[in-house]
Amino acid sequence: MDAHNQTSINPDTATSNGIDDSRQAVGRPEHFPLVQSPHMTRLTDQQSKRLSTNLRNTVVCVTGGAGFIGGHLVDALIELGARVTVIDNLANSNASHIASIVDSHPEQIRFVQGSILDPISLSSAVEGAKYVFHLAALGSVPKSVEDPARTWVVNATGTMRVLTAAQKAGAARVIYSASSSAYGDNPALPKIETQAPEPESPYAASKLAGESLCRSWSTCYGIDTACLRYFNIFGPRQAADSAYAAVIPAFLDRYLNNQSPTIFGDGTQTRDFTHVSNAVYANLLAAAQDSPVAGEVFNIGAGQRTSVNDLASSLAKLVGVSGINPDLKPERTGEVRDSVADISKAEQALGYTPITSLDEGLKSTAEWYRNNHQAAGSSQQ
Repeated sequence: MDAHNQTSINPDTATSNGIDDSRQAVGRPEHFPLVQSPHMTRLTDQQSKRLSTNLRNTVVCVTGGAGFIGGHLVDALIELGARVTVIDNLANSNASHIASIVDSHPEQIRFVQGSILDPISLSSAVEGAKYVFHLAALGSVPKSVEDPARTWVVNATGTMRVLTAAQKAGAARVIYSASSSAYGDNPALPKIETQAPEPESPYAASKLAGESLCRSWSTCYGIDTACLRYFNIFGPRQAADSAYAAVIPAFLDRYLNNQSPTIFGDGTQTRDFTHVSNAVYANLLAAAQDSPVAGEVFNIGAGQRTSVNDLASSLAKLVGVSGINPDLKPERTGEVRDSVADISKAEQALGYTPITSLDEGLKSTAEWYRNNHQAAGSSQQ
């Protein structure tokens, strides 16, 4: 892609249905410059070779690719040599990060500023893609309680439109970012895929609907799909008000400003906090499968249960603060009490094992926020 043909990324034009008609084809050089994705450094040579063999020179689409998880996935795809199209309306995304990738790798990445609800933008984004990584969503439980209709339209109807567009474009597989919130507050632990879903919020219901759509599209239309149920993903570049495991960036932001973090509830509730590198790795593995996945659901977590109180204590130590106690507030509607993943199905079927432990992830994330906390506090997911 010539410099004068690069997509311009303008967050000022983004709306809830933000559409920018500046679209262009991806260049096709034999060799691509690589971004230095920290996630790839955690892979063995054999793991990296397998993924690179599958993805190098392969056209892929990432919906929500300017967001938190999507941005990290794009970094890894670029390093592996894929040709990437990102579609994002920038309403809840990190425009500066995706802009820097477009500027530094114009031959390898194409950006469509638009909504997955807009058929023209979406059709352009999935054109020629072998794999579609579907991460675009409204990800907040509290916001879904306030506006369930909007959450349903983006998360459920949006997923149907992505599946339809991918099928019409001849894509081989859609990898869908699902949510562990589908399990609800069933006390049985760990959470296993055979457990009956009990969604307790409009957000959880909308994400569960996306799973059903993926299975039905595989059955009825022959496009392969895989559903990855994320457990509380965290990591660098996650905004302090992010919908994904917001407790970690929010706590770090408060501690770094010598303020008390807020805990909703008594802090004994538990989560399976999972570093973003593990979610990225799971997406890459799902794309690399030789056999059809046929809408199967996989838990993607670290398999480690941590209370919010213990998390707060660990983060305080990592950023070197003491004597600042969390501020306890009433529990929020729709939040589950306890959660931890059984990841054995993903291990057996996808070859997934966490590549970053909780301790490693918290340490690197705290270091990033310590170095960037002023910018992180004002950034978007």
